[in-house]
Amino acid sequence: MSLIAEMNVRGESVFKDLSADDEDWLPTEIQSLCMNCYQDGTTRMLLTKIPFFKEIIVSSFSCSNCGWSNTEIQSAGRIQDQGVCYTLRVQSKQDLNREVVKAESATIRIPELDFEIPPFTQKGSLSTVEGVIDRAVAGLEQDQPARRQLDSEVALKIDDFIQKLKELKRVEDDFTLVIEDPSGNSFVENPVAPQKDEALTVTRFKRSPQQDVQLGIRADDDLEQEPEDNTLDAMRNEVLVFNTNCPECNAPASTNMKLVQIPHFKEVIIMATNCETCGHRTNEVKSGGATEDQGTRITLNITDVSDMTRDVLKSETCAILIPELEFELGMAALGGKFTTLEGLLKDIKDLTVTKNPFVCGDSSSTDRVLQLNQFGEKLDQIITGELKVHIILEDPAGNSYIQNVYAPESDPEMTIEKYTRSYEDNEELGLNDMKTEGYQED
Repeated sequence: MSLIAEMNVRGESVFKDLSADDEDWLPTEIQSLCMNCYQDGTTRMLLTKIPFFKEIIVSSFSCSNCGWSNTEIQSAGRIQDQGVCYTLRVQSKQDLNREVVKAESATIRIPELDFEIPPFTQKGSLSTVEGVIDRAVAGLEQDQPARRQLDSEVALKIDDFIQKLKELKRVEDDFTLVIEDPSGNSFVENPVAPQKDEALTVTRFKRSPQQDVQLGIRADDDLEQEPEDNTLDAMRNEVLVFNTNCPECNAPASTNMKLVQIPHFKEVIIMATNCETCGHRTNEVKSGGATEDQGTRITLNITDVSDMTRDVLKSETCAILIPELEFELGMAALGGKFTTLEGLLKDIKDLTVTKNPFVCGDSSSTDRVLQLNQFGEKLDQIITGELKVHIILEDPAGNSYIQNVYAPESDPEMTIEKYTRSYEDNEELGLNDMKTEGYQED
């Protein structure tokens, strides 16, 4: 780790984009012990970056003596602010080809078989849904010869279960794949992006203290918290600065944090990071107030290019919808942002089109690339005022905002609705024990 930090300070990045054109970027080879025959083998390590999985360490071991080999992926990026849970309803064989990034901290479940792979029992991997099933089958088959010698009855039951796992790949009946990752670094592909994937549900959740301990970001005895009143007073009166690492090159950097009052709305916390090593800049916004009693749905009718200058506060719990484009972006996909409407649309384009890893390389398809490029062109038309659409911010926490340019009068092009949160909304916000009026659990 000291070597990585030193190289970043010198302005170099040990994590580079994976590219076949960079012939100088070769893996590091290390002589290591083969755990199969206990003779010397070779481990190759490559430090690289892929979208949606941040920085990763790809390692591959091979032994020339016995022929045993192994591959492994470890996340080298930062742990996300929230955990993530992907629930995929597998309905066809095409769903088996969806790309899956599984972090080491992720739990995999198939409820129909009452099957679960606990966290930290498998190394991180970049695979497909079919690959996840094959890896589970290989893990169960590994010790079957020894089981047949020691307990033939148990081995027979495992054989039956392995057969059930293999039958899932025929997709004769629908089944559910759940990947729950408290680190937030796992991912399941949406093949119809930027449209909403009806078969895939993505939810974000707040980690428990026990999960923070498992991830190594909290000590077992670290339960003391700074008094809230003192923290808020300090943030109101000054800009707080704390040390961190650049999310792009991992070099030491500093983050500025300030509590700001938005006119006709509420207080928000703005955090900005500027890396002097690589020049990367990030900004993030979190609500400075409590969760509202009801959710908020803001609908803006874009009628003129001047609407692009409206200030927008999108909290990390806010979803974005553009009905005319059949587009929906789930909560936490862009994190919390305080920007303009133009800036928000450009961030959406970067996420779904410009920086989408599934429109290039082996994972791309002509239809998908064409569809995403057409979507990007429509976003450009909205920004230039050529296409009239409605932008909807739906925030179950009630902490999002679009500037009313007619304030203090009402805005004729904007409607703000309050609604009662559903059970799923309360679960994502961690409010299961704080049920609001009119709330009922199904």
